[in-house]
Amino acid sequence: MAETLARRLADFAAGTGYDTLPGPVVDSVRKRILDILGLCVAAGPLPTSRAALAYVAEQGGRGQARVIGLAEPVPAALAAFGNGVLAHSLDYDDTHLPSVLHPSAAVVPAALAAAELAGASGRDTVAAVAVGLEVCVRLGMAGYDLKAGNSVFFEHGQHATSICGALGGAVAAARLLGLSADGILDSLGVAASMASGLIEANRTGGTVKRIHCGWSAHSAVSAALLARHGITGPPTVLEGRFGFFEAFLRGEYDPTAVTDGLGTDWSVPGIFFKPYPANHFTHAAIDAATALRARGLDVDDIETITLGAPTAVIRTIGQPIEVKRAPETGYQAQFSGPYAVVAGLLGGGGLGVGLGDFTDDLARDPRRRALMARVEVVPDERCDAIFPNQFPAVLRVRTRDGAEWVEEVLTNRGGPDRPLSDAELATKFRDNVAGRLPAATVELIEAEVARLDRAAGIDVLMALAAGPVIDLEETP
Repeated sequence: MAETLARRLADFAAGTGYDTLPGPVVDSVRKRILDILGLCVAAGPLPTSRAALAYVAEQGGRGQARVIGLAEPVPAALAAFGNGVLAHSLDYDDTHLPSVLHPSAAVVPAALAAAELAGASGRDTVAAVAVGLEVCVRLGMAGYDLKAGNSVFFEHGQHATSICGALGGAVAAARLLGLSADGILDSLGVAASMASGLIEANRTGGTVKRIHCGWSAHSAVSAALLARHGITGPPTVLEGRFGFFEAFLRGEYDPTAVTDGLGTDWSVPGIFFKPYPANHFTHAAIDAATALRARGLDVDDIETITLGAPTAVIRTIGQPIEVKRAPETGYQAQFSGPYAVVAGLLGGGGLGVGLGDFTDDLARDPRRRALMARVEVVPDERCDAIFPNQFPAVLRVRTRDGAEWVEEVLTNRGGPDRPLSDAELATKFRDNVAGRLPAATVELIEAEVARLDRAAGIDVLMALAAGPVIDLEETP
C-alpha cells in the first residue's frame, strides 16, 4: 500500500523532538499553554463549567491528571474533558485563519492530561503540543475551499475545531504516552471515529458548544489509550473511500494541505491569539467602534450604525438579526455583531474590551439594547475580498446632525500582522486569573511555563494552576 496521509502525519509526529523544533514554535507553544491555563481559571465560575466539572466528579475512577477547579486528580480522559470545556467556554481561545479553527483549546488539554498520566517531561510536552497543533491545523486546512473562501466543515454545519482537534489531540497524547509511529497511526484512526461537533448553537443559542473542545480532548486521550491497549485504526482513515474526508467533507479536500512542508513550514506561530472574549468574527467590529470612540464620537448622538462584514460571517454574528440585537445572556452576546459594536463604544478592559463586558446583565442593559437596535449588519465587498485570511469590518455611523463617521479595520489584532506583545499576553493571563489565584501563585505559574523545557514534569505547573475548588453544589 502506498504511504497514506495518516502515515505521513504519524511519522512526522513520532520523528519530531523538542530539539528539532524551531525557536518560534517553542516560544509560541509556551505562550499557548499559559493562555489556555488562564482561560481555564477564568471560566471556573460559569454555570456550564460547574455542570461539566460536576459530571467529571461524579464519574469516579483513578486519579491520573488534574482539572482546574477540582480538588483531586481524575482519570486522564476526564481531566482532558474538564479542562477542554473550560478552555473554550469564554470564546477567548486562539484561532487559526483561514481554517477558522481554535486549535489550542482541544490539543493543549489533551496533551496536559496525557503528560501528567505518563509523567512526561516539559520538553516532551512542548513537542507534543507543537505536533498536535500542527496536525489539527493541517486537517482543518485540508477542508478549506480556496474558491469559496470558506471551510467546507462549516458549510456542512460541522465544528471543525472539535473534529480536527480530536485528531490533533490524539497525536499529542499518543506521543506523550510513548507510542511508536504505528501507535500514533492507530490513535489517529481511532480518534476519527470519535470526532464530532455541530455549530447550530452559534446561530440560535444553547451552551453545548462550550463542551465541544472538552469532548474533543476526551476523545483524543481515549483514542491514544485505546491504541496503547491494542485497538487499531485503518491506515487509510483520512483519504479512504469511507474515511474522514469522505465522511465530513464528502470528498472535497486538499491533500497537499496535509503534506506540503510538513515538518519545515510550521503553522503554529501564525495562530491568532484572541485579544477579546468573543467570537473572532466580531473582533474587528470591536476595534472599529473603539477607534470611533477614541476619535470623539458621542454615543448619545448616534442615529444609525451599519456594520459591514464578510458575507460568510453574517449568519453567525448578524442572523437572525432580531436575536443578535437582543441577546439574553453574555454568552449570546459573544456571537452578536451589534453587541460587539456597542461593547467597543461603551466597554473596556485590560486589552480594550474584557470579560466584564460580556455579562448577562450587560446583554440586557436597556442602554445597550437601544444602541443595538440601531445596528444593521450588511455584506461588504472589501471585507469579502479579504476574508477569511482576516475577519475585517467597516463601521459606518450616522449622527443626528447628518455627519458620517467611518472606521475600517482590515486586519485582526493578535495575528501576525498585528501581534500581541509579550506584555499584552501577560496582561491577558493576569486579567483572566485576577481574583481567583493569589499574586504569588500567578508569578509561579508564569515562571513554570517559562522554564517548561527544563522541567522534569508538569505536575508542579498543574498543581499551581488547579486554583480554588469550584463549588459544584451551585450547579443547576
